[in-house]
Amino acid sequence: MPEKYDTHLTTRRAMLASMGCLGLSMCCSCRSTPMTGRPQLVFIPKSMEMSLGEQSYADVISKSKPSANPSWVQAVERTGQRIAAVANAQGFQWEFRLLADPTQNAFCLPGGKVAIYEGILPSCENEAGLAVVMSHEIAHALARHGAERMSQQAGVQGAGAMLGWAMSETTPMTRDLAMRAFGTGTQYGILLPYSRHHESEADSIGIQLMAKAGYDPSEAPLFWGRFGNAKSGSESPPEWASTHPSDDRRAAELSAKLPQALQLYQSAASRYGRGERLV
Repeated sequence: MPEKYDTHLTTRRAMLASMGCLGLSMCCSCRSTPMTGRPQLVFIPKSMEMSLGEQSYADVISKSKPSANPSWVQAVERTGQRIAAVANAQGFQWEFRLLADPTQNAFCLPGGKVAIYEGILPSCENEAGLAVVMSHEIAHALARHGAERMSQQAGVQGAGAMLGWAMSETTPMTRDLAMRAFGTGTQYGILLPYSRHHESEADSIGIQLMAKAGYDPSEAPLFWGRFGNAKSGSESPPEWASTHPSDDRRAAELSAKLPQALQLYQSAASRYGRGERLV
C-alpha cells in the first residue's frame, strides 16, 4: 500500500526544527560591529579565524609576484600604517603587500594581512583613493565579516540537517526536493543579500577610518565613480565587485555620510599631508 503522510505535521516539524537550530546558533556568540554597532552572530573562534587568514595569505603571496614599483609599494605601506594606527585592532599583526597583477582587486584577511593588486591603482589615482580601498578592506576584517559568513554557513548547514531529519519519514524524492528548495531559498534569500550588506557596512566603517587617518573622505564617492567607469563595457564585473552593491549606489551612500566623516577628517588632517598622486 502507498504510504500516507500528514503533510501539515511534517511541515510544522521541519519549520520548528530549522528555527530551533538557527535560534540555538544565535545564542552562541553575539557581538556588535565596530562603529556601526550592528548586532552580529559570530561563533567561529577568533583564533581559528586568524589562523585561517594567515594560511590563506601565505598561499596567495607564495603564488603572486610582488610589485617592482618602489613608489607604489611605499604608498601602500604608508597608507596602510596610517589606517592601522586608528583601527584599534588588538592582536593584529599588520602586513601590507602590493602585488604585480592587473586585477582590480584588494583584500584584508583576519589578523591584518592586506594585499593590493596593481590593477586597481589607476582607479585610486592618489593616496586618498588608495585609502578608500584599503580602509574598506580593513573594515571587513575589523567587523569580522568573514567569520560572520562562516557562522551563517554553519547555521544554514545545521538547519538543513535538522530539516532533513524532520522530513526523514517522507519519500526520498520529497526529501530531496525539500532540501533543494531550502538550499536555494537560503542562498538567494539570506547569504547573497548579507554579502551586499557587508559591503555597505565596510564602506560605512571605511570612510570613518580613512577620515581618522587624515585622508579626505570626499575621495570615497569619487573613487567609486572612477571604478565604475574603469569597468564599463566589460562583459562581467571584476571579482572584487561581484555580489556588491552598484557603484552608483555606493557613491550616493558615501556622499550621504560625508558630513560626519568630514568632521573626523578636520581633526586629523593637520597631522598629515594630502598624499601623493599615484598615477
